[in-house]
Amino acid sequence: MPLINFAAREINYKIVYYGCGLCGKTTNLQYIHRKINPDARGKLVSIATEEERTLYFDFLPLTLGTVKGMQTRFHLYTVPGQSYYNASRKLVLQGVDGVIFVADSQITRLDENVESYLNLWDNLLGQGDDLSKLGFVIQMNKRDLSDIFSVEDMNELLNHTGSPVTESSAITGEGVFDTLKVVCKQVIAKTG
Repeated sequence: MPLINFAAREINYKIVYYGCGLCGKTTNLQYIHRKINPDARGKLVSIATEEERTLYFDFLPLTLGTVKGMQTRFHLYTVPGQSYYNASRKLVLQGVDGVIFVADSQITRLDENVESYLNLWDNLLGQGDDLSKLGFVIQMNKRDLSDIFSVEDMNELLNHTGSPVTESSAITGEGVFDTLKVVCKQVIAKTG
């Protein structure tokens, strides 16, 4: 459920990028931060380990126009990819309006993708989220690499909800904004 500040005439949506370690969640946010108008974005806050992996979350606030006369702000977060940070994943998911599941397209990452996908649903159901009220997109990332799954195979393996699917290469930016647009439209539509 978005946070609505009537005094400031502002609607705040929370979008979470979820996926296994090194799948491209942080790279998505870094690309968006580099490419979006500086007047429409806040500071990218990132907490990383010595190995440059996200320990807790990345956060990027965006202001993207108005809905029903109210300013919209999207707060973009990532969760840590490593499964032993599940308590942090749960915290980041609280109050979520939309989720982008970032799937690593490499064949060698199948087990990590499936584990992370199942963990996402366990965490959402565990906190009582009404899944029909959330925006949800599966981003098939790293499409620029060789030795990757076909879109059809990944869709069959990871998309039990029939959700929208986008293809991307977060490192080059291909598909990054397409994915964000899909989930933003969903969460706005669901607040009706």
